[in-house]
Amino acid sequence: MNKAELVNAIAEQAKITKVDADKALNGLLDALTNCLAAGDKLTLVGFGTFSVASRAARTGQNPQTGKKIEIAASVTPKFKPGNTLKAAVNGK
Repeated sequence: MNKAELVNAIAEQAKITKVDADKALNGLLDALTNCLAAGDKLTLVGFGTFSVASRAARTGQNPQTGKKIEIAASVTPKFKPGNTLKAAVNGK
């Protein structure tokens, strides 16, 4: 499913226009992005939790040349699914 298909599904489920569904989806994505950029976490009970995780700097290896390289520290988003979502995906 791509974004356009998701907007259509939201519009059908919520019985709103596609324009309003697109605005709602963009609002959700902006709020989620801002929340994670601030280092906070967002919990949607039953669906899951979006959070950020810090990765320490480390030494890696270029698989083509075998040369050692330094990988900088970074922060990455992560998602932990909730029980309701897990059950739905597993057909329960």
